[in-house]
Amino acid sequence: MSLAPSALPIGIHHIEKRFGALSILSDLSLDVAAGEFLTLLGPSGSGKTTLLMILAGFVRANAGSIKVGNEEIITMAPHKRDIGMVFQNYALFPHMNVFHNVAFPLKQRRVSAADTKQRVDRALELVRLQGLGERRVDQLSGGQRQRVALARAIVFEPRIVLMDEPLSALDKGLREHMQIELRNLHRRLGMTTVYVTHDQREAITMSDRIAVMNAGRIEQIDQPETIYARPKTKFVAEFIGESNFIPVESRNGSIWYEDRRLRLDGPAPSAGRHLMVVRPEKLRLLISTEKAEDLNVLTATVGDVIYQGDSFSCYATLKDGRQVTLREFCRSDVLARLPAPGEPIALGIDASDIVLVADQ
Repeated sequence: MSLAPSALPIGIHHIEKRFGALSILSDLSLDVAAGEFLTLLGPSGSGKTTLLMILAGFVRANAGSIKVGNEEIITMAPHKRDIGMVFQNYALFPHMNVFHNVAFPLKQRRVSAADTKQRVDRALELVRLQGLGERRVDQLSGGQRQRVALARAIVFEPRIVLMDEPLSALDKGLREHMQIELRNLHRRLGMTTVYVTHDQREAITMSDRIAVMNAGRIEQIDQPETIYARPKTKFVAEFIGESNFIPVESRNGSIWYEDRRLRLDGPAPSAGRHLMVVRPEKLRLLISTEKAEDLNVLTATVGDVIYQGDSFSCYATLKDGRQVTLREFCRSDVLARLPAPGEPIALGIDASDIVLVADQ
């Protein structure tokens, strides 16, 4: 018996959710491919958990459509949606042992005892809890409880699994380990998965695509590497990783920072003010032996340099008083010439590493 479901796509269209006069989700549309691992990422209050609860059927939308495959489910009862759910607090039954917790969805579906045992044993094996069926829930570690919750969500072979911050209660080391475990399990089973988190690193580690949410809307949906390297808005650039924001002006088909024309990898945007987004690791500390003809060069004054083992961070001030951060691996040639606080430096930016977003 295989627990691999026949994955189906999800079509979410024009979802509206209001609580009184307060709008939580506004005309939100999103398509999830069959077998995809999609993460809803955003700060508290962005609407990501509300959207997940609407998908699960625990919250009713004010308007919109949700289709699984070709079937409309927006008004369907939660227990008829064939969706597995993993909650933030695991929601395990303390009076039941591991086996009966995992078997609960099968009991509700009137699955035979023989088939139930086979399915539960297989689910526990998939989450690496074989042999622990008789153990009480209160005898389990946090990571083991999370695995029990996951086994219960997949044991009835759902086509879709929803996860609401299931790793948030775990310590850092276990959380990072479970991220890889969940990702590998998803790849083995091929189930369509929608995952909610506010942890950007978790989203980047686990996802096929990330939908960054803000104030009830999707700011950007893309693959993790695109979200990080090519944010489309200031909010996404701020929320995903660390960024330097440098004001520039587009005029006459070129980008200017103060009196310096900058090279771009592509055409300049429409005329007006914009923000140049540069990740700290994309700024280069230029030393005298380096050639910078192909780089955009900005001058700055060092505020502080912090050695961090395999890398160092340099905090500097540009001519206009704006603070920027540079982060580099500790190359021997650079370590031999680390600047001191108050020293003038040159910072290099490759044209391909410049991202421009609206100045708002």
